[in-house]
Amino acid sequence: MSDATGTPGSGQNEPSTHNTGSAVGTEQLASRLSELARSLQQQNEPDDMLEEIVSAAVALIPGVQEGSVSVVLNRKHVSSHAASGDLPRAVDAIQQEIGQGPCLDAVYEHHTVQVPDMRTEQRWPLFAQRAYEAGAGSLLAFQLFVEGNNLGALNLYSYEVNAFDDDSEHIGMLFASHASVAYAEVQKVEQLDRAVTTRDLIGQAKGIVMERFDINGNQAFNLLTRISRDTNRKLRDIAEELVERRELDEIPRHERD
Repeated sequence: MSDATGTPGSGQNEPSTHNTGSAVGTEQLASRLSELARSLQQQNEPDDMLEEIVSAAVALIPGVQEGSVSVVLNRKHVSSHAASGDLPRAVDAIQQEIGQGPCLDAVYEHHTVQVPDMRTEQRWPLFAQRAYEAGAGSLLAFQLFVEGNNLGALNLYSYEVNAFDDDSEHIGMLFASHASVAYAEVQKVEQLDRAVTTRDLIGQAKGIVMERFDINGNQAFNLLTRISRDTNRKLRDIAEELVERRELDEIPRHERD
């Protein structure tokens, strides 16, 4: 998965401009969303969770035929994750190429975006034309997280025009609320695991340097950070290489400080 992280937007469940307010909730929907929440709690890897989210969205939300999660960095770099097929990947690639589309604009502000008919969409005319040619008839996008200029969005597609109604959007908003909380939590766990792994690697690398050059822990750490700075490489990568190879080309044999 991508490196962007974030938390659900404060206004995440706001409807799109096409919502007419006619949808109503049901007990069955609440039950299925509770099942979704329990299922997502079993996922410990972000990539696995994204695939679970997309698969469940395609199955649960009316009108949806394809889906993906788009991660946008700095409001311009789009990457497609857990795509259910070629269409979502193609549409994300179009947004990246031409620099316009719902994930690069409206989802930041409106939280939910609906494109009923790609043939007549005027907000992003070039994007809509290219997306329709790629096979997208309708689009429904929900904000999953926003952190600064980085965003995660659940993009849902139909090959047909006017495939989504207020029920689609109502269920989708509830679905996205559950998914965003679960995804934010698993991201925190992954970050913690990565931090612990990095700490352990650096500790092992320090031990190797201390033994090899008969220096103390502070001197070993200073040597590793100096190599990181001089070579413009991450300290974690240097430590990992040293632990795996037991050698590091950048360490001079005469180093003691």
